[in-house]
Amino acid sequence: MPTKSKSSDPNQALRDHVVAILGESHAHVGIKDAIADWPVALRGVKPQGQPFTAWRLLEHIRISQWDILEFTKSAKHVSPKWPAGYWPADDAPPDAKAWDKSVAQVERDLKEMERLVRDPKVDLFARIPHGTGQTPLREALVLADHNAYHIGQLVLLRRLLGAWKGD
Repeated sequence: MPTKSKSSDPNQALRDHVVAILGESHAHVGIKDAIADWPVALRGVKPQGQPFTAWRLLEHIRISQWDILEFTKSAKHVSPKWPAGYWPADDAPPDAKAWDKSVAQVERDLKEMERLVRDPKVDLFARIPHGTGQTPLREALVLADHNAYHIGQLVLLRRLLGAWKGD
């Protein structure tokens, strides 16, 4: 039987669950495992019949996650134009550093959303003042859902490219 949280925050269990959904691998592969040691030569390869490359998916995750996070935090944030602003122009990264930089930002922004969700001063149910009814909880769940969808696509690409070492 679960024990009651010793925290004075009545939403602590919810916060813990959302953080787990954001950053841990429970029901599916997490971002770190999906992109770990992705072969440089395959980052811009589009398998036959597939619309995306790993680079395009990674950048889409990065841009979308950044947008969701910044929207949640700041009324001054301006979202990219949809849909073009959420996708890179090219199928391949310009160099290995671009890939590494994108991965690092995905990790940083994910940790920042986790920090926001963990913060008991953040009312997860409060409407974001500059939004149209969104709440921090909704934005965290949208981020987790969006990432999970595209992480699944990354795993599929790896399998099709013969570069998947997982189960």
